[in-house]
Amino acid sequence: MIDRLTQDWGADLELIRQAAIDAGALAVAEREAGLRIESKVGGSPVTSGDLAVDAMLKDRLLAARPDYGWLSEETGDTPERLSKRRIFVVDPVDGTVAYMKRQPWWCVPIAIVEDGQVVAAAIHAPEVQETYVATRGGGAQRNGAVIRASDAETLDDASVLGDARMIEGSHWDEPWPVLRFSKRNALAYRMALVAAGAFDAALALTPKWDWDVAAGSLIAEEAGAHVTDHHGRPWRFNRPDPRQASLVCAAPALHPLIIRRCKNVPLST
Repeated sequence: MIDRLTQDWGADLELIRQAAIDAGALAVAEREAGLRIESKVGGSPVTSGDLAVDAMLKDRLLAARPDYGWLSEETGDTPERLSKRRIFVVDPVDGTVAYMKRQPWWCVPIAIVEDGQVVAAAIHAPEVQETYVATRGGGAQRNGAVIRASDAETLDDASVLGDARMIEGSHWDEPWPVLRFSKRNALAYRMALVAAGAFDAALALTPKWDWDVAAGSLIAEEAGAHVTDHHGRPWRFNRPDPRQASLVCAAPALHPLIIRRCKNVPLST
């Protein structure tokens, strides 16, 4: 049974890997042709490129796997997916602002969730020509080469993707050492960079949508990083509320050091 599942995951991975690459090319072509930009509820932008990619991926992936469910940022959610054993979890363009501004830090993440766990994942970042993939138990790769998370053992001078203002103030039970913060628009790409060891951790203390983090969670974990909320609780997917409470994606030695400092921070809703 395990071997059969592994074969299924491999076929699924190839399906979503190529779909992510083609989706990135479509997004670039749509941008070159001229984007129409609207604002969603809450004020975040959505472009004609996001919508074109969403439509292409939904048609293509569900045609290939008609028994799978669907969850995407740009498709209205329905309860139907909750009855499916496997679902696609997609963000057509993660990092829309970077995409609009022709900055490199956007990507197309696609995950396949089975029984609440991500089992195959692909993230394609077109502007930097990087493609990250993983299957559960099969390791993680970038452009065909195996990747591993950082071997950093101390938070002192650790490189972190996130907003430095998170750790400001005097309310922390345990002070934070000096950290080197950097920003990247796309959450999925931040997690891929932690997986590749380019950064030691990615941190966010507010809820994150499944489509932003599902693919990155498997790629990071298969590269040896640890991924939980800031109370150290593991994630599960395909729940009625498609959000995770927060994000701590970190090198294995750093993860418990971050959780120890965050354990008394309330979970947001």
